[in-house]
Amino acid sequence: MNAPAQTSLRRGACPGLSAPMATGDGLLARLTPAGSTIALDAFAGLGAAARRHGNGIVEITSRGSIQIRGLSTASAPLLAAGVAALAIDANDGIPVLTDSLAGLGRHEYFDTHALAAGLRRALAPFAGRLSAKVSVALDGGGALHLDTVVADIRLRAVGSAYVHVALAGDAVNAVPLGAVALDRAAECVTLLFETLAASAPRSRMRDAIQGDGLLAFSAAVAGLAVSFPVPAIRPAADPVGVHRLASGANALGISLPFGHSDAETLSRLVAAAGQAGAIGVRPAPGRALLLIGVPAGMTRKLATAAAELGFIADPADPRRKVVACAGAPICASGEIAARTLAPALADAAGALRDGEIIHVSGCAKGCAHPAPVALAVFGRDGCCDVCAEGALITTVTPAALPEAITVLVRSRSPA
Repeated sequence: MNAPAQTSLRRGACPGLSAPMATGDGLLARLTPAGSTIALDAFAGLGAAARRHGNGIVEITSRGSIQIRGLSTASAPLLAAGVAALAIDANDGIPVLTDSLAGLGRHEYFDTHALAAGLRRALAPFAGRLSAKVSVALDGGGALHLDTVVADIRLRAVGSAYVHVALAGDAVNAVPLGAVALDRAAECVTLLFETLAASAPRSRMRDAIQGDGLLAFSAAVAGLAVSFPVPAIRPAADPVGVHRLASGANALGISLPFGHSDAETLSRLVAAAGQAGAIGVRPAPGRALLLIGVPAGMTRKLATAAAELGFIADPADPRRKVVACAGAPICASGEIAARTLAPALADAAGALRDGEIIHVSGCAKGCAHPAPVALAVFGRDGCCDVCAEGALITTVTPAALPEAITVLVRSRSPA
């Protein structure tokens, strides 16, 4: 996380539909889609359920999950039942993340949906035995790859018959184990999680490796894994923009400003997507939403309509360089209104170098973006601690934050 070590706090467990988490505005439930396209009417129904049972705020997370806020102990089960009635393909166990265009793109090596479904079935018994935060990233080689997604176990296609296996990180820093035959991938993942459950059942894979080393995990899959070079890191995959599908239609990727929207605005987006000929939606890592099956001749019109509704359809939009958690008063831990402050920082963020972002966190936990960033803001006692490269630079009031960030960004810009 980005906060100075002395102010670090522990995050809570990950909420799911069956186990929502208490926040400052009620309970929060997270829907982890299983990778299939959500029909437009089902997505509209999800927004209606968010209004009916929660406060109507819908979020897309950095990992592509959908969060619904403002639930109560009475309404949370009703939301879960409503989602079940919508027949949205979702997973309430250990997340198995796939390329957001899995099954639709033109560059996949194998059927990632089938393998992901098999993994979810195999991992069902582990749901209560491991940390609520463990996950698997399954990358079939599609255009919207998962190189930047952090996972406890990473599987990446290397041809049509093997997957490369790595532990505890993203594509840059995960620890490689070698390659495993595709038809034994589920067995491999099961053995690795069995080892984790036996040695450190409440820990993440990275903690287990740092504590006892890699030996136990390597030994667990010694009969499956063969030596294989670490796959090359690929150019960044950006969900925002137009993506050509194998069908000849397009997927239009848009981003929710600062990761959230309200159900009414999403309903208008669904209506515009339907009028443009889209067939459904898929959430994507990076707080994005993919509008699936848009005819080529209607894609630009739909992008314009989405932008008019306040969504981000331009990959260069400076709002994408600001990441904010919910903050006060939405989150009980929030010391500042992070989400309210975020829009005022977008203009300054536009001058940042490519790849740099500003992270605004309501408190020292650093939620919404655990990785290090160029500039970070943490709420403390109603004020804002401003950090650059992890070092505290200044503390200002929320009202003075935009100017302080502007000055700091200018000081970092090339002469």
